[in-house]
Amino acid sequence: MKINFFNIAIVLFATLLSLFFATNKLNAEVPKSLDGMFIINEDAWNFFTSRTPEQMTLKDLHAFVDQYAETKITHLFLNPNAQKTRFQSQTRDALWHDTDSKERLPQNAKLLHERGLDPYKIWIERCREKKISPWISMRMNDIHYVDQIDHFYHSNFWRNNPSFWRIPNDKSGHWINRALNYVYPEVQEHQMSFVRELFERYDFDGLELDWMRSGWHFTPGKEKEESVILNRFMQNVRKIAREWEKKRGHTIYIAVRTPYDPDVATTHGMNALQWAREGSIDLVIPTPYFMTSDFDIPVERWREQLDAITSSSGHSANIAVAPGMERHMQAWPGGKQTPCDLATLYGFVASVRFRGARNIYLFNWMDNNNPVGKEKYRTLLEKGVDDDVVLQSVRRHPVCYHDIIPDVNNHVQLPQTPNPEAKFTVPIGLKPESGKLWLIVGLGNGEGVKETVCSATLNGTKTNVTTDADITPLSKDVARALCFDCPLTVAQNDVNTITVRLESGIAPRIVWVELKIEPNRK
Repeated sequence: MKINFFNIAIVLFATLLSLFFATNKLNAEVPKSLDGMFIINEDAWNFFTSRTPEQMTLKDLHAFVDQYAETKITHLFLNPNAQKTRFQSQTRDALWHDTDSKERLPQNAKLLHERGLDPYKIWIERCREKKISPWISMRMNDIHYVDQIDHFYHSNFWRNNPSFWRIPNDKSGHWINRALNYVYPEVQEHQMSFVRELFERYDFDGLELDWMRSGWHFTPGKEKEESVILNRFMQNVRKIAREWEKKRGHTIYIAVRTPYDPDVATTHGMNALQWAREGSIDLVIPTPYFMTSDFDIPVERWREQLDAITSSSGHSANIAVAPGMERHMQAWPGGKQTPCDLATLYGFVASVRFRGARNIYLFNWMDNNNPVGKEKYRTLLEKGVDDDVVLQSVRRHPVCYHDIIPDVNNHVQLPQTPNPEAKFTVPIGLKPESGKLWLIVGLGNGEGVKETVCSATLNGTKTNVTTDADITPLSKDVARALCFDCPLTVAQNDVNTITVRLESGIAPRIVWVELKIEPNRK
């Protein structure tokens, strides 16, 4: 019997090669350029509405980017569109077309065009000079002011084709009915033509497809069934990106902004897990819709399922995750909004980072349109949200809810009435080794609220009432706030359970709950 050493060598080589790729799949890492990101999304309004006509200059366009230079901001996502564009587009209406509006937004955008200044091209080039990664963020179904048919925001495509709305020819004026329905090939091509134009016009590091502006894309009740349309759409976007990578000579990443949870995203037609399986995306940005920040984003669920996809599909790199935070908080649907502050931002970061987030994304936290003001905004840029800042700072962990898409919400815990008790869960991330912990319970207006006496437990251990808390940073729904001193030793990493019990008086309406942490500084 002859031994064919050549064939044996081939078999051994093939075996080693397969082991190599299997190991690579199991140990796949997120690309370095998508790891440790601190992202700000600059919307299509802020720059144009917060500057004067005299500031529509090359110098001021540069100054916009320069404020982020040598700070902790690593990526700027630049949004050039709603229905209309903020530049002279070849595929859709520019903002100043078909309007005699004297508002600053269309007039300033038009002024830049007349002066031969494309802000996005200039910003992208300036970002690269300043070592900031420039991305373009495309809004996929923006429906601002669609209850007003003649508003200048609207494109002729939207206005002239009411048969393409989710509710064709809707007469109710309810804005989610008037989002474009991707089931129509004409809508798909309208959006894809703009994608192609963005790639051709701009040399960006990545393209974010913002499916949360707004999150209704299909026939009511058929979102999951019709989601295959977006699967194909995302495959085509990836194909275009691959073509332009060859022309540009560098990697071009694709990101998607989706609902907070992978299963919820799938249910509503934004199947980011399928997009990951098909190799269409590099970055998932789970966020709330708009009404409130979400302090309970299940990053670990995203990581677990995306990592499993990487291991089984043979992709060379994991899909990155960057949970996003809004500018305001709302304790329940219909409650009053209150601005976030740095302490609530640090609370958000502590929670999502404990659950596996390595990137942070801020939406509506722009230079002249942010919740913390000019001075604290500068502090945020310069200090960032690394662990050495977040875990050494006062942080707040309020109870809010999962704001998914318009009119759809999950895990609404407030308001409650303790009859005789009310329970809440609050994630806090990594608890400090030492410091102070308070439970703050906000009571709404009502008879006898000033005389109400309540007790509270944290994870089953009784807390001590100290005094009433300052209601200034809380929702305007709060008439009185009780402050409970909590033993730090009974706090748990991640999720904590709170019970509030009525001891005497008339049962109050609880409208706000938060855990506030003040660590001992090292």
